Amino acid sequence: MNETHAMILSQTQINRYNEDGYIVVPDLLTEDEVDDFVAYEVRQDPERRNHLDNHKHNEHWASVAKHPHIVGSMLQILNTKRPMIVQTMYLEKRPAEPGKGTALHQDSHYLPNEPNTLTACWLAMSDTDGENGGLCVVPRSHRQGLYKTHKATNSKDHQVWESEHLMRDRSGKEWKEKFYSFEIDGLDLTTVVNLEVPKGSGVIFSSHTIHGSYGNRSPNRVRRAFATHFVAEGTWVFRADVQNVVPAV
Repeated sequence: MNETHAMILSQTQINRYNEDGYIVVPDLLTEDEVDDFVAYEVRQDPERRNHLDNHKHNEHWASVAKHPHIVGSMLQILNTKRPMIVQTMYLEKRPAEPGKGTALHQDSHYLPNEPNTLTACWLAMSDTDGENGGLCVVPRSHRQGLYKTHKATNSKDHQVWESEHLMRDRSGKEWKEKFYSFEIDGLDLTTVVNLEVPKGSGVIFSSHTIHGSYGNRSPNRVRRAFATHFVAEGTWVFRADVQNVVPAV
């Protein structure tokens, strides 16, 4: 992969990101780059995907998370501040998995950070859309700050879970906090937009942009995605398990 971190976003795209809280960016990876990663993952133990730090010790994961097009985009979105990788995830949804969606949420509820610079790149590793469980967003929802939430109960459409994490502030003070699959209080579902994101393209969105996905209702199409969360250098991430952020460049 080319190590030059090209500034690939136009000013129009940056303005659209600021306006809507997200943008779809075409051709972040080539088809061959996507196919090479997917072929590699087919040979691996899928349990390893539960780890959030594979980018730190696996060259295949690092090559995606640190891809010049992704990092170049992040440099622009973060206003040239050095992007730091918080976590990476590879997410597959098999056909006819109606309950495997991710409840609509805002990332800062799961990854509180200060100052808030958290930004995600959701990369389509197959053609994705509403039918096969692709990403959906609520445009302009990032303007309202963090919404009130309640624990998700809709197990028909989404995974329902709860976990506890150690938290740590800059002074070293520690505490434990419960996290769970959120649902947004009073969300108007007519404002949700199902995105069509072709293989190799990506969605960059703010940590306050409401997003999620539904199950894969297609008869034969696997939905594959690779998600990387970034913060600007100097940002404090409170969750201890992902606190050791690493430079993307």
